[in-house]
Amino acid sequence: MALSIGEKIRVMLDRRGITIVHLAEKLGTSRQNLSNKLSRDNFSEKEIRTIAEALNCTYETRLIMNDTGEEL
Repeated sequence: MALSIGEKIRVMLDRRGITIVHLAEKLGTSRQNLSNKLSRDNFSEKEIRTIAEALNCTYETRLIMNDTGEEL
């Protein structure tokens, strides 16, 4: 089963040794707000990119047309 983006962020926090409080500070938000977003798994693509940057990660997204294989 694939991990949700919230689960992936939590894994990256653990691997980086960063707390939710520290990440929230880097993002300019509250710990409570970030915890709620993680629980609801409710992130815009822009927020995911900002979080990835704060965690020194690369975020990539792709759309591939199944019938032609064309990638956007």
